[in-house]
Amino acid sequence: MTDQSVSSLVTGPAVGPEDPVPSTTGGKSQKPRGLWGDAWLELRRRPLFIAASLIILALLFITAFPGVFTSVDPSWTNLSKSRQPPSAEAWFGYDNLGRDIFARAIYGTRASIAVGVLATLLTVLFGGAVGIIAGFFGGWVDNLLSRFSEIFLGLPFVLGAIVILTTFNAEVAIPSATRIVAQVVLTIAVLSWPISMRIMRSAAISAKQQDYVKAARALGASAPRIILRHMLPNCLAPVLVYSTIALGGFIGAEATLSFLGIGLRDPVVSWGVMIAESRFYIQAAPHLLFFPAGFLVITVLAFVMLGDAVRDALDPKQR
Repeated sequence: MTDQSVSSLVTGPAVGPEDPVPSTTGGKSQKPRGLWGDAWLELRRRPLFIAASLIILALLFITAFPGVFTSVDPSWTNLSKSRQPPSAEAWFGYDNLGRDIFARAIYGTRASIAVGVLATLLTVLFGGAVGIIAGFFGGWVDNLLSRFSEIFLGLPFVLGAIVILTTFNAEVAIPSATRIVAQVVLTIAVLSWPISMRIMRSAAISAKQQDYVKAARALGASAPRIILRHMLPNCLAPVLVYSTIALGGFIGAEATLSFLGIGLRDPVVSWGVMIAESRFYIQAAPHLLFFPAGFLVITVLAFVMLGDAVRDALDPKQR
């Protein structure tokens, strides 16, 4: 870099009285944007992000206010209407016990979304905390935590879930709805946290080498302060992308476990439970499977699209 270029960076280019000022908009100077500001600006331009956000917002509204969309009790049975096809009275038809499939799909949104959100929060919080500690301290701490995570990472998800859930369910013959949901959430989190741990660990190792961390250490900042104030905000981006995509995957995992008979079950209403109850009547009454499966596919696809859009926006190389 020449002396002239250095002086131009320090003093800035000369601006004449008739020259336009490029850093002003409407008489106000533009504030420089950081990573998150640039990402938000980029996301607002992406139709994929807008479409996925609208779908997710609609699902969240259904989760919070299911009574706005239907006044039918999802557990009300009428065997005389068993497996009747969709009609004006019941838009999605009736299941094997004569229950309104539309009402069950609406109320099932709450359990499916709740499992996905709670499992994602536990996975990211625990895995992220372990990962940033391992990446920051390194050495024997990193080796110990990494080997500990590999124990859970080596377990096949379905096999591990079968062992954990069957062990918990053996204690109680008829568990409550809260207990059933809590067991599934904890099982998914226990088997999934090593992935977020590895992502956060990699980001922490990279951030630890940056000048701002070295400067904080030189100034005598404590390890908790460096981790929370300096490293954590700069390590969140990859974990945020993973959590967005994983949320949809966890909703699908709940449906898988429910289909196998070890996940959610009555009295809980979820899309996975509805799919599990329809497996014996797919040929005779395909509408029992079609509608809850449609809700499930659209939800998982929306979160995957949202995660892809966030990943592209947070990674400048993808633009």
